[in-house]
Amino acid sequence: MAPADIDTSKPHPARLYDWYLGGKDNYPVDEELGRRLTAFAPVIPVMARMNRAFTHRATRWLAGQGIRQFLDIGTGIPTEPNLHQVAQAVSPDARVVYCDNDPVVLSHAQALLNGTPEGALGYVQADARETDRILAEAAEVLDFDRPVGLSLNALLHFLSDEMGAYAVVERLTAALAPGSYLVISHLTPDFHPAEASQKVRDMYRANGLTLDMRDRDRFARFFDGLDLVAPGILAAEEWHPELGEPVPGQEGAHSGEYVAVARKA
Repeated sequence: MAPADIDTSKPHPARLYDWYLGGKDNYPVDEELGRRLTAFAPVIPVMARMNRAFTHRATRWLAGQGIRQFLDIGTGIPTEPNLHQVAQAVSPDARVVYCDNDPVVLSHAQALLNGTPEGALGYVQADARETDRILAEAAEVLDFDRPVGLSLNALLHFLSDEMGAYAVVERLTAALAPGSYLVISHLTPDFHPAEASQKVRDMYRANGLTLDMRDRDRFARFFDGLDLVAPGILAAEEWHPELGEPVPGQEGAHSGEYVAVARKA
């Protein structure tokens, strides 16, 4: 039985993502939508794994650039290796704060907060649009006068323009010190037939979920005022593949998402 504060009447993106990855921390309502979506588009679980692989590569790259602080918003249910494990494998003193709005993720926070003795970990239970709260609570672990790697992976496509997606990114990046980085992965309709993308959007909407799959130009807007680092905006599988192992089942598949990393001057 789910705890009282967990809404199992409709799917949640974090639990749906967990189901795609073969996890057990989801409910029948999540599995039902997941099965319908994968029946229509069987590649979706591979796409989820490709997104995670990008997250690992980008984190490894940031740590290699000397970033020692990370803020991961839209964390999702823990699936090893978690972001802090990747970062602390490069730099044991890395400090990481996770943020998600699903109580299921909170219930697994202990797994997220088991890091190295040299580092520090924190967790914020908040909606991504609660930027002031996120920044205030994250500041208990992170020093925002020093560079931070901000990760918004597989998150922003669940926020429409009307819900303030661009404002969220602007407020968060405004709080970052020069030398910080922004990492985003985002579903896009650009790599799929228009009718297929619309079908997936409709299936999410019918279950009370927003899914705004932005095209390349709308994705690029999230990086206004920042300096994109090479190789720029690409599909997830094309971004520094040398930094991580291939994703099982990836051959011939496409991530269906744009990714990019940008630096704040």
